[in-house]
Amino acid sequence: MMGLLLRLSAVDADAEAAVRVIAYFDELVAHRASLPDLVRSAAALAECVAGLRRDGESQLRFTPAGVRADGEVAPSAAAELGHDPTGQVWLERPGGPGPFDDLVLERFAIAALLLARQAPLTTAPHLADPALVELLLGEQAAAEDRARALVLLGLDSRRPVRVMAVGTGNDSGPGAAAVALLSHCGMLPTARVAVVGGIAAALLQPRGDAAAVVGTLRAALDERARQRTSAGSVRVGVGDPVDGLDARQSWLQARLAERFAAPDTETVVVHGELGSLTLLAEIPAERLRAQDDVRALDALAATPAGAADIAALEAFCRTGSQRQAALALHRHHSSVATRLVHVEDVLGWRLEEPGYRFRARVALLARRLADRA
Repeated sequence: MMGLLLRLSAVDADAEAAVRVIAYFDELVAHRASLPDLVRSAAALAECVAGLRRDGESQLRFTPAGVRADGEVAPSAAAELGHDPTGQVWLERPGGPGPFDDLVLERFAIAALLLARQAPLTTAPHLADPALVELLLGEQAAAEDRARALVLLGLDSRRPVRVMAVGTGNDSGPGAAAVALLSHCGMLPTARVAVVGGIAAALLQPRGDAAAVVGTLRAALDERARQRTSAGSVRVGVGDPVDGLDARQSWLQARLAERFAAPDTETVVVHGELGSLTLLAEIPAERLRAQDDVRALDALAATPAGAADIAALEAFCRTGSQRQAALALHRHHSSVATRLVHVEDVLGWRLEEPGYRFRARVALLARRLADRA
């Protein structure tokens, strides 16, 4: 693995450094590096101590010279692996994080996730250059530049592209979460993943029907929920299939849909299924937060059992049935019924009445939108 070593201090231009970092970790994945070699390589690249910890296992921690690090762990920056497996990677840079540490950690985490799961070489993703993805999804680039970005990303300009936005509600990185989800769905070979503005953008160009993407995502997340495998507070928004040069349109739709998503209860939201609900997103966040029903939900959520109460209410409003809500949450019917009675007592709503269910649904959506404005 020593032939792959790169040091950031030896690279001058910012753009060149970013591309080299991405290629560096791509090569480690392609060569199916061992986890110790991955950590050694990350330490050599960053020129500081690097570490990797997976839950239930001993940590790996190496100096830039490739020897095991001693002493107290003192991360200057860290990133979560996500899930399957869970864990963390970090850098220990004296004086605080460096200018490229976020990028190094993102790629370090994705590589660790893939190598820890022993992903076959044939399914290793093209970890996309974020500069190319931002060019394709941005609003300033000319059509010829977008076309060139499509080619460099390995996408077929003759086939539709569908963009997925992945957000996370905890400390896990959205890039690693997107890779884990796409790997679980078997969609990595046709996906290009990069983090744009704190949200992972996944460019999807499935070989079959583009509409099948949604069903595959929902089935994978439902399987994780049934197995009690945490999805890491993942929220997924899916844009419409569009011509490759119009990928920005699908990205904006996916970003909007992700704002409507809720972990566990409504993880995947498709822009094309929202219809007139998208009008809610045009209301300023301050007005949404100030609405009395939204404030009441915030107060409920702040109580010790508030998160579970809100989840039960979300599921009930979406399914219209206590039993269906229990199935959606993978909980016993009586548990969900008890929580809904408590919600009614606290909020003064009669959820068996359609008018109150509609009011609750709108308030829940308004609360989500305000939180992710």
